[in-house]
Amino acid sequence: MTNGKHADQMRSGKGFVAALDQSGGSTPKALKLYGIDEDRYSSDAEMFDLIHAMRARIASAAAFTGDKVIGAILFEMTMDREFDGKPTAAYLWEDRGVVPFLKCDKGLMDEADGAQLMKPMGDLDGLLSRASSLGVFGTKMRSTINAANATGIAANVAQQFEIGRQILGHGLMPMLEPEVNITIADKAEAEAILRDELMTHLDAMDQEVMLKLSLPSEANFYADCIAHKNCMRVVALSGGYSRQDANAKLTQNNGMIASFSRALTEGLNDAQSDDEFNAMIAQTIDSIYNASIT
Repeated sequence: MTNGKHADQMRSGKGFVAALDQSGGSTPKALKLYGIDEDRYSSDAEMFDLIHAMRARIASAAAFTGDKVIGAILFEMTMDREFDGKPTAAYLWEDRGVVPFLKCDKGLMDEADGAQLMKPMGDLDGLLSRASSLGVFGTKMRSTINAANATGIAANVAQQFEIGRQILGHGLMPMLEPEVNITIADKAEAEAILRDELMTHLDAMDQEVMLKLSLPSEANFYADCIAHKNCMRVVALSGGYSRQDANAKLTQNNGMIASFSRALTEGLNDAQSDDEFNAMIAQTIDSIYNASIT
């Protein structure tokens, strides 16, 4: 990898990865949870300004440092902006000690065989080159699994690893996210198929990747992935669980660390004073950190 310090922190650092990468489609919901209704903005530009201000407030909070938050995933538009007058990736690493990642996918295709693969990503090589030049360490890309369908899951994982190799070619660390929908009736069966596919692809790799996975139905279910020589780290998405539930499940999975989005911002509000906001985010970071170091 291009930055050994980044890699060392992600491989063995204590803490979790903050997901600050809500996309355009999920931004209105994220803002509403933050106390900003749609009548507060009249254009996409205003909406993105508001979500950027929320992210900047989180990233500049006293508790948001590499001591407990070892990495953060950015939306492309966030990467292209600034925190406190400095490019965001540089600010995260140089001022906060947090390793920057970029969400690089462009959304999901229609479901086929119980899975939603990623849409074509346009000029992915151009985006990866730009991210690398800005000091980004890695990427994250999400696809979904909605049924224990072996064909769909195999296609999902194959796509993740194929694009992962393209990302590795730019000297960036791919965080592969084949998300199992936590609401499906056959979640455990889907996870069993997924784990087998992941292990097969990890065995075929000659470089490390990271995995971002739904919290499993069975504790320590992904232990073999965590221990694999070609897996730098396995992080967990909250997937719709409350922070309390996500933390409780994460605690049962040794070696798996959090990469929460909604569960990270739960309880934060635009109307909070800086003291109230900073106290809430500090409490949140402590709880997710403690669940991540089991």
